[in-house]
Amino acid sequence: MGYSTLLEVQDLVKYFEVYTRGVVSRKKVGDVHAVDHVDFVVGKGETLALVGESGCGKTTTAKVVLDLEPPTSGKVIFDGLDVFETFRKGKKADRFKLRRSMQLVFQNPYLSLDPRMTIYDILSEPFVIQKHVPKAEWTERVYRLLEMVGLEAYHAERYPHEFSGGQRQRVSIARALAVEPKLVVADEPVSSLDVSIRAQILNLMIDLQNKVQLSYLYISHDLSSVRQISHRVAVMYLGEFVELGDTERVFGKPLHPYTQALMSAIPIPDPDTKVQRIILPGEVPSPINPPPACRFHPRCPYAKDICKAEKPAWTDAGYGHWVSCHFWKDFA
Repeated sequence: MGYSTLLEVQDLVKYFEVYTRGVVSRKKVGDVHAVDHVDFVVGKGETLALVGESGCGKTTTAKVVLDLEPPTSGKVIFDGLDVFETFRKGKKADRFKLRRSMQLVFQNPYLSLDPRMTIYDILSEPFVIQKHVPKAEWTERVYRLLEMVGLEAYHAERYPHEFSGGQRQRVSIARALAVEPKLVVADEPVSSLDVSIRAQILNLMIDLQNKVQLSYLYISHDLSSVRQISHRVAVMYLGEFVELGDTERVFGKPLHPYTQALMSAIPIPDPDTKVQRIILPGEVPSPINPPPACRFHPRCPYAKDICKAEKPAWTDAGYGHWVSCHFWKDFA
């Protein structure tokens, strides 16, 4: 199934400068390579998942795409608008339109909702800021948002502490939908919830996508939820993409050793099924001084001399399945 492009990220780079602490002055000693030359697109009505270990750059990528962190370099095009140029030099109307179109659902609903505001106040606050809904329609619109996420109208008068974790996350999703966005960035939206509640929230997100043609940039290290909700998967390691492709193709036949290790950690609900777990040696290298050439070579069980000397090319392995590995054909 093809998707027309909504979001296009081109050669995105984000470094954080590191300084020594001094009494009088400070000195730059390096850069944290949080995001290093990343390219991807998200189509209209599509879900792209970013997966990888903690600290690989998933959340930083999302923050830079949303212009919540300034980029070091690169370009982000959203629905025909240059995101960075629009927020820095564009008209106020274009900035508001762009911010409305891209919304964020945070990981922890306990912290992302103001405990002093009722649900009605939380959901109507976007109307105050964006001024896209007449005040006479606020109540009706709030009730409609609650209905969309599986809550009742009477919940509007309650406070966040009166809800369960799953209900809070439903409120967070409703708040994101209040401005009728085209793209929702979901940063670990179910990681703090019970397993049974996770399935409900994921099913809700899929239903909403089908109803209003939402696009998702879904960030998670929970590969089971990624397989349930995403159309395509991008695997990150130390700020770089190592594999990207259709979800079933990546899960069914991963072509990068790092992806293979991640997939081997997925629990299978069958005690009779034996899984060959791949345990990677060593620790994740420092992003301040990442390994040369292939960044995964110090932990890769298949690494050879070329992996230490030459950076692998970003290669199309067929059917839109991209991989960065010298020996991907051995796993094809």
